[in-house]
Amino acid sequence: MRAAGSVALKGLLATAVVASVLLGACSRDGESPDRQRSEAGHAGTVTISGDDRISGSLTWQSPTVTLSAGGREATLAEAAAALSAGRLYDDADAAIPLYLALLQQAPGDAEAQAGLRHALAALLADGDASMAATGDDIAALRHAHMVAAVARTVAPKDPAVLTYLQRIDRADQLWELNRQAEQDLRAGRLGDSGHMGALQKLRAALRLQPGQSRAMQGLAAVESGLIRHAEDAARRGDFKAATGWVAIAAKVRSGSVATTTAHTIADARVRIAVMRNARIAALHDEGSQALLQQKGLAIARGKLAEMLRIADPGSSDVADLRGQIEQFTYYGLYRPGQHFTDALKFGARGPEMTVVPHGGFRMGAADADEDAGDIERPAHYVHFARGFAMGTTEVTVDQFRDFVRASGYRPTATRRGKALVYDESSGNFMRRNGVDWQSAYDGSRAGGSLPVIFVSARDAEAYVDWLTVQSGARYHLASESQFEYALRAGGNGRYPWGNAAPRPGAANITGGKDTSPGGRHWSNGFVGYGDGYWGPAPVARFGANAYGLHDLAGNVSEWVADCWHDSYRRAPDDEAPWINPGCHMGIVRGGSWASSPEQTRSTWRSPQDVDATNARVGFRVVRDI
Repeated sequence: MRAAGSVALKGLLATAVVASVLLGACSRDGESPDRQRSEAGHAGTVTISGDDRISGSLTWQSPTVTLSAGGREATLAEAAAALSAGRLYDDADAAIPLYLALLQQAPGDAEAQAGLRHALAALLADGDASMAATGDDIAALRHAHMVAAVARTVAPKDPAVLTYLQRIDRADQLWELNRQAEQDLRAGRLGDSGHMGALQKLRAALRLQPGQSRAMQGLAAVESGLIRHAEDAARRGDFKAATGWVAIAAKVRSGSVATTTAHTIADARVRIAVMRNARIAALHDEGSQALLQQKGLAIARGKLAEMLRIADPGSSDVADLRGQIEQFTYYGLYRPGQHFTDALKFGARGPEMTVVPHGGFRMGAADADEDAGDIERPAHYVHFARGFAMGTTEVTVDQFRDFVRASGYRPTATRRGKALVYDESSGNFMRRNGVDWQSAYDGSRAGGSLPVIFVSARDAEAYVDWLTVQSGARYHLASESQFEYALRAGGNGRYPWGNAAPRPGAANITGGKDTSPGGRHWSNGFVGYGDGYWGPAPVARFGANAYGLHDLAGNVSEWVADCWHDSYRRAPDDEAPWINPGCHMGIVRGGSWASSPEQTRSTWRSPQDVDATNARVGFRVVRDI
């Protein structure tokens, strides 16, 4: 029952201003948010339920209370019941308005004062419970603010109220920092690279409340955004930037949830490494494919340069492509020591070729060589920028026959009807009719595997020109420098095999033990040496040299592409032949089955009319690679 009449209580009007506090480091003066730098890439987001705006002020005024008809005791009972039920301030029947009404009538009422203190304590406890959930719940923050407004009205100077108001102020700062940080996250302003954004605001929030879950979620979102920047950079092939982004991300949550952060960053680094390795592998494959294309060397080098920018030292893919490029630079699609043949248009295959390694050597005779004349000097250094392919053996009778039949070419000796052959009865060389490229050294019918002889330099040039047309690759005679380089095969001795006497089976050369069909012997051969042949041997019967080439040291001497010059003064310092237009005097190199020891030296060279044909001279081919 309520007593007649009423007491109107005007609550002390108080305003709880919701703080919109940003620390000095949290924005740039005079710069609106949409003018702040927007970071590229995807930012992580944190979704907060409810409206994230808080009203500028909350006030509370005690409702008008009509005292109980039962008087003071009845009103105290009603207030105690309301306090027990947790109804503290919402209406006129709540505890605080009732206690305030009693104190309005009797300010010294001890029971009312005690009841109000209990109600205030309950109110602050309720506010604290709400503040515990204010991290991501706007309704809880508003309720905590309402509690603050009531408490400020009831007891503005109470130490507990003042402490509570400080906590509210901090909760407001936390809320605003988190709200603005989340706004930055949505806009991609992560706060990396020193520009204001989410990271600075979240760290400010954590300084206010270490470990606050909403701010920690925001840091995780910043970390995720930075990792996405890293992955975007990796997809663009900018792995330097990707590594930098991951390094920044690793510092975002350092010192907090360390295990989770370590796993996240480690996983990110693994993903970046996988992308890097995939890119390196793709560049390797693209570079390798480019080398199969015409003018693909520049493309392959570009791919290698990109690989070097992103690969770790010791990358096997980098080493492999670098090796391919180096090999291609020197050998095209081949490798040193490789044997191959080219298909010819008329259906057969060309001579077997062996890839000679690139390099350099000192060409010509040493000053100490007493058997050398001025025609073998001055010695000079020659360098080969690329490898080349040389016929593994001299051109054979069968191979030359393919050329004659397919082309209709008439060789020099065929047109003349005669050539210079070995005559057993006299032991000398003499001209004989009916001898040409199909003949053996003594004028008999030549076997197909013998080196073709009785061919002129012009015949040899016609053969290589035909091979070029038939194969689509450029064939030519060896230059003099190529021949000596291949003959020496990395050595620098007096003879192709070294400085000593020839070892057994070294080559088909003149030996003191060689015997002609009629029982003749060489008067000036290598003493004590015999190879079992008088005349040319079938090609490759003797072992190959260090470059895989047979019979350069002996069997038959060979035409080279150069014109004759009586010394090496002004000679080329590379693989080019030294040719004068219209020259009629060519050069033969290398020992033969009928050469003296002096003519078997590595530096021996001899002039020969380009139309000459005899039983000691053949040729082999060279192919560009």
